[in-house]
Amino acid sequence: MNSKNISADPIILAFDDELDLGRRLSDRSGYALATIETHRFPDGEWRLKLPPVLPRRVVLLRGLDHPAEKLVHLLIAARTARELGAHDLSLLSPYLCYMRQDARFSPGEAVSQRIVGGFLAQLFDAVVTVDPHLHRISRLDEAIPIPRAVAVSAAAEIGRFVAARAPGSVLIGPDEESRQWVHMAAEVAGADYGICLKARRGDRDVTVARPDIAVAGRRVVLVDDVASTGHTLAAAARGLLGDGAVRVDVAVTHALLAPEAMTMLRDSGIGEVWSCTTVVHSTNSIDVTSLLVSALRTALR
Repeated sequence: MNSKNISADPIILAFDDELDLGRRLSDRSGYALATIETHRFPDGEWRLKLPPVLPRRVVLLRGLDHPAEKLVHLLIAARTARELGAHDLSLLSPYLCYMRQDARFSPGEAVSQRIVGGFLAQLFDAVVTVDPHLHRISRLDEAIPIPRAVAVSAAAEIGRFVAARAPGSVLIGPDEESRQWVHMAAEVAGADYGICLKARRGDRDVTVARPDIAVAGRRVVLVDDVASTGHTLAAAARGLLGDGAVRVDVAVTHALLAPEAMTMLRDSGIGEVWSCTTVVHSTNSIDVTSLLVSALRTALR
């Protein structure tokens, strides 16, 4: 191993549909940027084209929303990058899929966190992500068993954004799992906060008990790491507005919201939805490029 080459600055290798984020990362880090060109054949298979020669240190940029195709992209791109010269290969994935299922809750269920985490550990020397949805574990390297598994939180960025955009708001977590993000965001924003209790009877059947904190006559911002179906946020918003909140907005790290979910959130009385730039979405308002660069430099040390 040539330690001089390994310690040199890496190149960021971005898929052609994520070049906007790749350019921002390159500008702020000073790392060079190269592109993976993709072509989808009529039968659904993919052709990927990487630069013909790669340096020894490579950072592969790939967010893993819509993971069915993107995990295949990772497999092909990572193996090819090794063949083309990458010795130290890192994955920068602002959103990491399949982290929620960390246990077998009924007979026969796949523990997808362990399976996907093991898959990524076989491909990469380092993995960097933002706010992975971890329940019963506290460290990313418990899900992805490699020494350089780095997870950072966007909660402080959310707190600063809320303090500037909606000063004086009460921050509310829609369920107990959101506590860590709400607590940190509220601390940064200097805001009061509370946590709802959620009862879920299905993916789209949710009831929410509001926290014991006064919201009448006050502005509220619901804070969470992931918004997908939007049902929990909508249920919380309806209850808070019923309790007298003058306005309810939403701030989340990862917006995985389909158009129909956005319509449901509007219909529930929610005003604005603000998300971080971890998943490309119409609600993107909170730039976490500098956070990603800092996390990447930690992983590359």
